[in-house]
Amino acid sequence: MRVLTASITNFISETGEVAMLFWGIVKSLPRLVRDRHLVFAQMSHIGVDSLPLVVLVSIFAGAIGAWQAAYQLSGLASTALVGGVTSRVIIIELGPVLTGIIIAGRVGASIAAELGTMKVTEQLDALETMAINPVRYLAMPRVFAAAVMMPVLVTFANFIAVMGAFVVSLLFLDIPQHVFFGSVQQFFSTKDVFGGLLKATIFGTLTSLLGCHIGFQTTGGAEGVGVSTIRSFVVSSAMILISDYFLWFFLF
Repeated sequence: MRVLTASITNFISETGEVAMLFWGIVKSLPRLVRDRHLVFAQMSHIGVDSLPLVVLVSIFAGAIGAWQAAYQLSGLASTALVGGVTSRVIIIELGPVLTGIIIAGRVGASIAAELGTMKVTEQLDALETMAINPVRYLAMPRVFAAAVMMPVLVTFANFIAVMGAFVVSLLFLDIPQHVFFGSVQQFFSTKDVFGGLLKATIFGTLTSLLGCHIGFQTTGGAEGVGVSTIRSFVVSSAMILISDYFLWFFLF
């Protein structure tokens, strides 16, 4: 019982700390223009540098989606619906969630490692000594850049995944081009697109925010940095899947 009580208390306490960090980032947004060089550097790191991995994963995600859709529809309906079914699943779920997990592993973990190293080497204390707010200088650019670049990455991921599904459908499933894209057009909905992009924004914000929080809380030297890196990826991935479930009720 004590362990359960302690776990609940720690969860509530940490949730409050994350909320306070987010509020501190919101209060730092008026400095966004002045600190734009920091934001652009993070946008390049989060967006441009992540694009090759996102493209690679998206190609095969779309290809696998086409195979699965054809298999599921083979006994129920015509495989001519493969394009529409696959594209809708990609836009609503596969694109935002897979890209979010990629960013959690590549960006969220690196944020925790970077800020955690700064914490254990007392660089954060040095910033405060120079009257530089670490939340404004370190957290705000990362969270804002992730929130902006995630929808861009998801847009690329959706397009590449649909193209991967199209190639599989054309070469291996004998579905003509006009049939595939006709089905995509039939199932296409702007509500799905905007819902997926809103998910992407939320996932990017969550991932970077948790990475910053865990990095700022790092203790224990090099071992603590390693623990924070792993914890950032695990917590961010779990929160992406949990929030994806609850967002379904509000968006679709």
